[in-house]
Amino acid sequence: MLKDITVDDYDSDTRTHKVIKALESACKEMDLSVPIWLEVNISDFKRNAKCRFYQDSFIDPVDFDYLEMQIIEEDH
Repeated sequence: MLKDITVDDYDSDTRTHKVIKALESACKEMDLSVPIWLEVNISDFKRNAKCRFYQDSFIDPVDFDYLEMQIIEEDH
């Protein structure tokens, strides 16, 4: 693992909007372009609440094997 980022979002926005904002925030912090959601990403995310973005999801070259995004929900 090269880097681990946790994004907290307690906003009342929809889950989809929270996921998109979290991915954008993490990519900004890592100085990456935001990956494109391919059908495989959407399918994996719906099924497992996580997915991996490989080079084919990025417009710019990346120097890692994949970016993994996972939702961790806590009860408040």
